[in-house]
Amino acid sequence: MNNPVKAAALVLALSGAATLAQAEAINVPAPDFTLKSRAGDNIRLEDHRGEVVMLNFWASWCGPCRQEMPLMDDLYGRYQDLGFTILAVNVDENRGEALRFLDKVPVSYPILYDPKSSVSELYEVPAMPTTVMIDRDGNARYIHYGYKPGYEDEYEAQIRELVRE
Repeated sequence: MNNPVKAAALVLALSGAATLAQAEAINVPAPDFTLKSRAGDNIRLEDHRGEVVMLNFWASWCGPCRQEMPLMDDLYGRYQDLGFTILAVNVDENRGEALRFLDKVPVSYPILYDPKSSVSELYEVPAMPTTVMIDRDGNARYIHYGYKPGYEDEYEAQIRELVRE
């Protein structure tokens, strides 16, 4: 991110929200990044300005990720035509682990690879999964830590809110 003040604001918001069990509403600029996708192209967050983005950090060893990802795929299918996308950032150092996971838990939304955890460090991700809801203007609006059954209902309510704005 080019503006350290904005980055610091996000770090403060994230570290403050880390004490919550489920989610926190915030409104800070989401730091831009570029990562390689499963399709082989570079995906930049800024290129999704104008869309609602669900930025999800996950790992192959994460049990809750295995539960959450198919439910997220359902949300992606329902809201994609309304200007919604998911960018799922895998933090495994070994891409093969992620690919084996995706063979068992296939999804249709974009998968990005962050093997050095540079983007997860930029977002101060404290746990897997961590999900950041980003509005059409590029602001991080909600942050979720972990996953328990039922969180997808809150995801959906936030997606509906943000696509209407």
